[in-house]
Amino acid sequence: MTEEMLAVAVGELRPSLEALLMVADQPLDVSTMAAAVGHPVDDVAAALDELADEYTDQGRGFELRNVAGGWRFYTREEYAAVVEGFVLEGQQARLTQAALETLAVVAYKQPVSRTRVSAIRGVNVDGVMRTLLTRGLVEESGHDESSGAHLYRTSTYFLERIGITSLDELPELAPYLPDMDDMEDELAQMAGPSEADVVAVEADGVSTGSTDVGGGRQSADADQGEA
Repeated sequence: MTEEMLAVAVGELRPSLEALLMVADQPLDVSTMAAAVGHPVDDVAAALDELADEYTDQGRGFELRNVAGGWRFYTREEYAAVVEGFVLEGQQARLTQAALETLAVVAYKQPVSRTRVSAIRGVNVDGVMRTLLTRGLVEESGHDESSGAHLYRTSTYFLERIGITSLDELPELAPYLPDMDDMEDELAQMAGPSEADVVAVEADGVSTGSTDVGGGRQSADADQGEA
């Protein structure tokens, strides 16, 4: 840690911590935040305590709490009714096309990480996944052993909403995929002439050339004989 990094004013440290906490989707420990903002662990811990006290003194609708070794923003209990009404109203709204596609990927690939879902869809799905988690359609399902990423699966509420009792009742994907013959034709067009076609064309070219050359030799021999 350089002296220049440690010389950053506390006035800059606290907004930096707030920014990290605002985008975090899980509690952050002090060491992780200290490494991110470039300040000593003790300074970060003190700043977090000050922020938590400040929010309480100001009567904010949220609070900063240290739960199970990690810091995270939480809504205050006295405003639970407001939050509950908002969330329930949002659950009654129709899912967007992006949310439906993401939910389908989770349903058929679970347990799956956000990164994997993003790779399949080709877009960032963080916002959509938060929506699905909020609505109770998706839930956490442990961590990936190799990467440590959170894994997600569909919930019991998801089964209730689509009217099935288990994932085994999900419809097969095969009937909704393109016909294999159509796919082979399309792939053949994209790939261009086949190797067999190229060989056949080259063989015809060699054969024609030999005939022409042979004819030329025969003509030359005839000319010499007449001479």
